[in-house]
Amino acid sequence: MSQSRTVLGFDYGTKSIGVAIGQELTGTATPLAAIKANDGVPNWDNIEKLLKEWQPDLVVVGLPLDLEGKELETITPRAKKFANRVHGRFGCQVELHDERLSTVEARAELFERGGYRSLSKGNIDSQSAVVILESWFERQYG
Repeated sequence: MSQSRTVLGFDYGTKSIGVAIGQELTGTATPLAAIKANDGVPNWDNIEKLLKEWQPDLVVVGLPLDLEGKELETITPRAKKFANRVHGRFGCQVELHDERLSTVEARAELFERGGYRSLSKGNIDSQSAVVILESWFERQYG
């Protein structure tokens, strides 16, 4: 793995958007504080701050699909719109990544580490962003 890009991951949701930062070199990601969203719309200043702070080479947005890989009527188009807005507003390279089962995995991981106390919504969303990023890395270099 010769790449050493910094990648910012988002787990898009209508109330909360999970965030993680990852390094392509190690293929690992770390959760950051989730961003609140109002009916799917984040405070764009918060997104801008993250981008300025971490200066990612790439942004990966989780694409919500059902278990058969089909788009979900309500949330999939909104996640795509969020990805397009990040690209349009900030000129970042953005990729969508299938996020099936990321929340389930994130819950299991958090529970393993800290029991029920660690299962707050923001924690789950950002841990989901970690799972999305790490599975994106695996797909690139698996």
